[in-house]
Amino acid sequence: MKLLTHNMLTSHVKGITKGYPLLIKATEVKVSEVEFNPEFVSRMIPKLEWAALVQAAEGLGHLNDLPVELVPDFEKNEDFLRRVHRVLLEVEVVEGCLRCPESGREFPISRGIPNMLLNEDEV
Repeated sequence: MKLLTHNMLTSHVKGITKGYPLLIKATEVKVSEVEFNPEFVSRMIPKLEWAALVQAAEGLGHLNDLPVELVPDFEKNEDFLRRVHRVLLEVEVVEGCLRCPESGREFPISRGIPNMLLNEDEV
């Protein structure tokens, strides 16, 4: 699971009001080189919850000098875009789980795929 995907996932367990951001407990993380596409990264940044991305990257030990605050005029800053690209698209949680911050419900991550399916009593 890439951190881009993580940034968009939330817990939908019945009765939960604060199911975001999901906390990552990783047992295996890999970093794979992906071709840099500055236009894609620039278009994705406004759609991200920046604080959640920074928290996730830091928790995995892959913050890579990302600033706590979003950089102004980021579209023109190639160095910044490369750092965001690395965190969003090259860092991948292969095994582990996502934990709901309110209920503690864990969603397994297996072979890079988070299983967000709910049990009948959670719907």
